[in-house]
Amino acid sequence: METTAPAQYLPSDYLPIVIQFAAALGFVVFSMVVTHLIGPKRKSKVKNASWECGIESKGDARTPISIKYFLIAILFVLFDVEVIFLYPWAVNFRALGIDGFIWMLLFMGLLLTGFYYVIRKGVLKWE
Repeated sequence: METTAPAQYLPSDYLPIVIQFAAALGFVVFSMVVTHLIGPKRKSKVKNASWECGIESKGDARTPISIKYFLIAILFVLFDVEVIFLYPWAVNFRALGIDGFIWMLLFMGLLLTGFYYVIRKGVLKWE
């Protein structure tokens, strides 16, 4: 039985991808230029003022914010994303068998070790 070499891809095989990319890029550029040209151009002091939720801003925008806020936010995202890995494991619990169970125990152990470290460092304590 004779085997043949795998087919080589030619640059012309990528032509549809290049055309699609060029069409998408062209549409974006066209849309940006046309909306800039035909859009309204009304500038005033009130229009250029900074507003948030319809309330006029007061004070300096660079007020110091406690680092605790950011630590809590990052920890929430970190542990929330890790919990997402529990769902596929729960769905395939029987198919993964004892090997999957051991790996999940290791995963949970590492997760709880990280949580223990966070508690020991006092990140969750607000003063």
